Amino acid sequence: MFNFEKIGINFSNPPLYFFLFLILLAGYSFYVYRYTVPQITPAKKIFLTFLRALALILLLFVFFEPVLTLARKMTLNPVNLVFVDNSRSIQINDGMNRESTEKNFINDLNKSDLKKNSEIFTFGSKVSNLKYDSLQQLNFSEGSTNFANIFNSINGNGKNIASVVIVSDGVITEGSDPTYTAAKLGIPVFTIGIGDTTARNDIWVKNVLANDLIYAGTPTSIVATISNTGFADKNATVTLYEDGTLSSQQKIILSSDGVQNVNFTYTPKTSGEKKLTVTVSNTKSEFTFANNKKIVYVNVLSSKVNVLILAGSPSSDLSFIKNTLKSDSNLAVNSYTQISADHFIEKNFTTKIIDSTNIFFLVGFPDKNTPQDLYQKVIAEIAQNDKPFFIVLSNGIDFQRLKALQSELGFTFNNINSDYLEIQPNVSAGEENNPLLQNNSDNILDAWNNLPPVYQPNIDFKAKPESEILSQIKINNSPINKPLILTRILGNKRSISVLAKDIWRWKLGTAMKNLDLFDRFILSSVKWLNAKGKNKQVTIRTTKKVYSLGENIEFTGQVYDQTFNPVSNADVTVNCNGGGGSYQIHLNSLGNGLYDGSLQTNQAGDYKYTGNASLKGTLIGSDYGSFNLGEVDIEMLNPRMDYDFLNLLANQSNGRFYYNSNYKSLFETLRNLDNASSKDKIETSEIYLWSNTWLLIVAIILFGTEWFLRKRWGLI
Repeated sequence: MFNFEKIGINFSNPPLYFFLFLILLAGYSFYVYRYTVPQITPAKKIFLTFLRALALILLLFVFFEPVLTLARKMTLNPVNLVFVDNSRSIQINDGMNRESTEKNFINDLNKSDLKKNSEIFTFGSKVSNLKYDSLQQLNFSEGSTNFANIFNSINGNGKNIASVVIVSDGVITEGSDPTYTAAKLGIPVFTIGIGDTTARNDIWVKNVLANDLIYAGTPTSIVATISNTGFADKNATVTLYEDGTLSSQQKIILSSDGVQNVNFTYTPKTSGEKKLTVTVSNTKSEFTFANNKKIVYVNVLSSKVNVLILAGSPSSDLSFIKNTLKSDSNLAVNSYTQISADHFIEKNFTTKIIDSTNIFFLVGFPDKNTPQDLYQKVIAEIAQNDKPFFIVLSNGIDFQRLKALQSELGFTFNNINSDYLEIQPNVSAGEENNPLLQNNSDNILDAWNNLPPVYQPNIDFKAKPESEILSQIKINNSPINKPLILTRILGNKRSISVLAKDIWRWKLGTAMKNLDLFDRFILSSVKWLNAKGKNKQVTIRTTKKVYSLGENIEFTGQVYDQTFNPVSNADVTVNCNGGGGSYQIHLNSLGNGLYDGSLQTNQAGDYKYTGNASLKGTLIGSDYGSFNLGEVDIEMLNPRMDYDFLNLLANQSNGRFYYNSNYKSLFETLRNLDNASSKDKIETSEIYLWSNTWLLIVAIILFGTEWFLRKRWGLI
């Protein structure tokens, strides 16, 4: 009926009760109008009885919550999705006529009977629909090739997809390898390879590696991987540039193995973001020079990180932590150690050092004798200036005085007493990838969980909600739900807490095993505490640092208020300069504090941008960065068709790979799939009658009409 396979109604309570109440309400309505004062005609009685009964029955729906279920049968015709590569790599002249091959395939498909069941799309950095009569859109201008976007567009589109056909050279220059995703879809993927698989004579910069953290004035290694085909034993020059200025240069003999590393010693003079470019000299008879250059961006930190150790008294913890910190030449370490109320080991210490401190290490600090003015200055630097700190509960710490710092700690504590418990770390599985817990043991967790015991005050410690517990404790190998090591990030504030004393035992206990656990934990803590900008109120970034000509430069933004709640109605603008021009981009709100926007320009060069977010004319915050457009064309770096990828993608999805010269047999395969792929689909919809607004409106109108007529007819 009405093309519905099934029509049903369900109640939240047994239907028998519904119909019982329905009869009772109908009977009640009849009873009310059996006798009226004054008497009215039978027709009027019947009409009023109907109005009241219908209104009461509609209200009954609210209590029994009926749901009307409609099931419609639909026949889904099969569809073949065809994706053709529209990236710049199709313009590579390798003698295989890449452009004409793609267009010929589309024309052949257009002439076949498969046209009516096929949809054509272009892909590169994005997926776009392509009409048969709009082949001019196929201009091979997109600056990257993202295969993952193909399968993202397929997921959940609701169509009866019989097959997926991809025409491409198979070289991924953006996004992830979608082979696993394609296999999970259960749809056969057929790939048509465009281009030549022959290895051409070429030299290229394959990769450039740099340390995550680089300090100004400190030498570091930059490793460039140089590959070659057909140029073994030839001379070449490899050059490193910093922001376009020559930094270092080496002459090499190209390896017969086809790949070799070239190490540069790089010493940045100033802090900030640096653009590093590695080039290998052009050699006559290379297939392409487009891949003789590679660009990376690195962040250079200030030359020295100022670390101040504040200790309530001399201790072994102090000595071991101080020695570890001093072993890093990138750290400027000062200390302030009490030996009595008015005496300190360091004779030349002044509180001015506190102003220039980047990171505090609080070792058994504050002591009961710690000068109040010193303690207040430290609290002010931590609370007001967001200085990060590392605290360890070593000998002499005064918990009553520590309460003054409690709002900045990552933990709370109660029931203070002088007892100590002998405990060991208990690091749970899943924390082995935490950067603070790394060490040179084959089993990172075992190294931590078998450390010598330390001593924790027998106090009720609890982690704050924003804190992350890296290690709990165990007593006599029994795990206890109590924190030992925890980190805290709140806004721009960072801290690490070790809730025990005598952690120097960890250093001695691992020395014979040649484990770097203690030293690495302390030094990694410095890096983690010194990390900048992770929780800024305003963060604006480009999706990558190096773009090809023709690509959209995509900006993403995050905006938060002072309590780090998302701000979704801010005015976010980005001012961008480079390539001989200036641009202003307004980012669009995506909700929940997220923003995006894009810039399209064909002017190659280095670009710098500054982004500002404001709310009702008040500046919330700013961010800045840089990127490069067009200096390296990533689509031209690999001139060979990636047969291995295209063949694997097809085989893993029960499809097949075709060379560009033999794809005609694919059409018959697609016809067979179409014939076997027609299927029926049952589309079910539910209508919640009890919550329908119109139902309630009708009930009110019925009651109102009844009341009006009763008054009009003079009924009591």
